[in-house]
Amino acid sequence: MRLTVAQALVRFLARQYTERDGRRHRLIAATWGIFGHGNVAGIGQALLETGHEEMPFLQGRNEQAMVHAAVGFARQSGRLSAHAVTTSIGPGATNLVTGAALATINRIPVLLLPGDSFATRPADPVLQQLEVPYAGDISVNDTLRPVSRFFDRIMRPEALIPAALQAVRVLTDPVQTGAVTLALPQDVQAEAWEWPEEFFRERVWGVRRPRPDAAELADAAEAVRGSARPLLIAGGGIRHSGAQAALAEFAEATGIPVATTQAGKGALPYDHPAEVGGVGHTGTGTADGLAREADLVIAAGTRLTDFTTASATLFQNPAVRFLGLNLDPFDAHKLAARPLVSDAREGLEELRRAVAGYHVDTAYESTYKERKRLWEERVDRAYAASGEDDAPTQAQVLGLLDALVDDGDILINAAGSLPGDLHKLWRARSADQYHVEYGYSCMGYEIPAAIGVALAAPGRPVWALVGDGTYLMNPTEIVTAVQEGIAVKLVILDNHGYASIGGLSGAVGGEGFGTAYRFRAVDGLYSGAPLPVDLAANAASLGMAVIRTRTIGDLRKALAEARAADRPTCVYAQTRTPDTVSGPPPAQAWWDVPVAETATRAAAALAREEYDRQAAQRRRHL
Repeated sequence: MRLTVAQALVRFLARQYTERDGRRHRLIAATWGIFGHGNVAGIGQALLETGHEEMPFLQGRNEQAMVHAAVGFARQSGRLSAHAVTTSIGPGATNLVTGAALATINRIPVLLLPGDSFATRPADPVLQQLEVPYAGDISVNDTLRPVSRFFDRIMRPEALIPAALQAVRVLTDPVQTGAVTLALPQDVQAEAWEWPEEFFRERVWGVRRPRPDAAELADAAEAVRGSARPLLIAGGGIRHSGAQAALAEFAEATGIPVATTQAGKGALPYDHPAEVGGVGHTGTGTADGLAREADLVIAAGTRLTDFTTASATLFQNPAVRFLGLNLDPFDAHKLAARPLVSDAREGLEELRRAVAGYHVDTAYESTYKERKRLWEERVDRAYAASGEDDAPTQAQVLGLLDALVDDGDILINAAGSLPGDLHKLWRARSADQYHVEYGYSCMGYEIPAAIGVALAAPGRPVWALVGDGTYLMNPTEIVTAVQEGIAVKLVILDNHGYASIGGLSGAVGGEGFGTAYRFRAVDGLYSGAPLPVDLAANAASLGMAVIRTRTIGDLRKALAEARAADRPTCVYAQTRTPDTVSGPPPAQAWWDVPVAETATRAAAALAREEYDRQAAQRRRHL
């Protein structure tokens, strides 16, 4: 079958499927693209020739944003279906790096197809080629190597066959998955070759569910049976495995409380008796208190990042031990844990059977349920609306959403102060309602991710919650939502700057330097009047329907209108700083951001004293 390399690749991708638990999914459901001279005559022509029905095409506006949209789609699809992203060479390719890092860190599959410099080197250099004096085979695409789980450069047509098969193997591997890059020299894309028809046969890639080793399972069961104050931390692996029902059954059988990471929130619905909320620096007082007292921490499907462990200061019980239930041995052994290397669903089901008859003491169960009740009262105070004519706080915006949504709504966020408020306050009603990207906490993720999520979950209300700083990073895919008629709901919370990092700056002696969106004052600092920036007008100029709000009453009506809208709609709200009573609770655990060891300014000196006090509580778990 005589085809160009690009035509062969598109045809191959259109015939790849995943299968898990007897259900088949198309692996590459669509291809995003922005065309330039490095891919327009190759992949662009191949997509046109193949046709939209066989390989749907989505037109993007920013290369990084296209990857974010692909990540949103793949996460919402349970990592069983993904998108490809094609770009030109040069800046189009290097713009992929941030999105690739986000995908790989979060372990979400996305296929990257950047154009590359000529393989045959007819003219050297060509436009946008990086010249490296000591190596002729390096291009700007090599920046994608460290952020890709698999990378190959297709220098000859026949090299595509093994490379494409390896790429799909990694995309469908639940441990290794992440960004996969096939760099495509622009001359090779257009080169024809006689392809074996076998290359284009339909292939189904089974997504494995490894079961735990018998010896590891026995060791894990012994650890659970010997614990008096166990705590289970549910991470994103619970969601990727579809292990929510198994987790609920385990918690109900044992009475062990369940705390969640940002990626794991929603693993149990908020009203489940064993669900105690987010854990770590952005966690609830309930979960963090239990973590400090726990004698066994079952880390299920989590990477145990510094936010989750409060920079290794959270688990303070001298007798604490860890059990790592994870597909990846690298994660299963963290904090010197007893490993239980297994798919989350299979591991939880077998562990439940192995500890049959075990249940935590009723006093412990009563204690954590009472602590949860008190925390929910604190959430109610933060959510409570004041006068209808008052400007809302950020927590009150969440409270109004909380009163509006049902278990079909999906909330997306990634950066700023919102992840902390959401992790502490949001009441997740379903397994996939809470979509906060915090592995990379990438500003600009929310809007394109909302498009990807909406493509994977048609008909469901999808909310992108952004601050003004995040909005300005990456609003361009609003145009894509308008073009495709994707009725995402965008909520812009305008607080005139980088509020989250401004607060952190104040806490670590930085005094908010360089974090406000204001004019320069006479002293040269950004402490003058707020900038006259109109983000609502910007969103409207990109094609969105925009509802401006000033008060809680306005906002209540606007959110309901946006939820019912059948076109992309933006709700714009200027928020006010809360008081200490009605605002969200402060951080319930520490996070290590080193403070200047020597400084002449008093704020930095005081911050260093607090830093030394907190850092002294750090533990090495051996």
